[in-house]
Amino acid sequence: MKPAVIRQEPAASLQTARALPEEDRPIGIFDSGIGGLTVVREVMKILPNERIIYLGDTARVPYGTKSDRTIKAFTLQSCLFLLEHDVKMIIIACNTASAVALDFIANMFRIPVIGVIKPGSAAAASKTNTRRVGIIGTQTTINSHSYTRTLQSLNAQIEVFAQPCSLFVPIAEEGWLEHDVTMRVAEEYLKVFADTRIDTLVMGCTHYPILASAIQKTIDHVMGQHVHLIDSGIETAKQAKAILKESLLLNRSQSRTSNRFYVTDLPKNFSRVGQMFLGSAVDHVETVNVEIMGM
Repeated sequence: MKPAVIRQEPAASLQTARALPEEDRPIGIFDSGIGGLTVVREVMKILPNERIIYLGDTARVPYGTKSDRTIKAFTLQSCLFLLEHDVKMIIIACNTASAVALDFIANMFRIPVIGVIKPGSAAAASKTNTRRVGIIGTQTTINSHSYTRTLQSLNAQIEVFAQPCSLFVPIAEEGWLEHDVTMRVAEEYLKVFADTRIDTLVMGCTHYPILASAIQKTIDHVMGQHVHLIDSGIETAKQAKAILKESLLLNRSQSRTSNRFYVTDLPKNFSRVGQMFLGSAVDHVETVNVEIMGM
């Protein structure tokens, strides 16, 4: 098997990028791995004229097992890589990095930097009628209480019920969208909400949207009624559009250069699994070393 080649962007290419008008510059999207492609998918739908530079830090995933200091360092290196491509906005499409590093990063850069937790929480706060909201995510995200704090900062009367659903990540990457195993695991996880009277459920992990059909069917069955399912990727894309419009940075050109995808390891696996998350082929994946950024 031919080894992946670590490539750095040629200086001439970067000079060309920096010569672009502000609105023509790309959006940078960063995730610790593959799941952030569900955010890319929604950005592509809501902002079809925008170019995207995506970086998945697949060499160092998962971030959830790392210290806050390490997560901030990894996130900073990845964001510096995106800045080298002259992006006009950075979306941190990783719940762990959003919880730990968003404010740290946003205060360092002049361009807008947004995460996935605040938009998802805002949508849930506006949807709920019972003021009882469920959150599902990885163990690390749930333990961070980031969604709980954000929701209650928006409305102190909201009661939050959280459930870690860590097995949804490998199930999503297997592509078992409505497999019998998926439905049984979903039932096991989501039955804890039976007596909570939630009317809204936030998918607090970027892997979960590709399992949305199984999650929706299961939570509706458990609750005995329809429950609003919040996809933070959709809400983040909406917020990105609003910020770019307000800043006069929307790209209104009908011609768009291809999106670019970078990873720090395993590009072939990223292309194979990523197609399920993006909903289309993930072409031209390049392997890069971001550990040198900021040195």
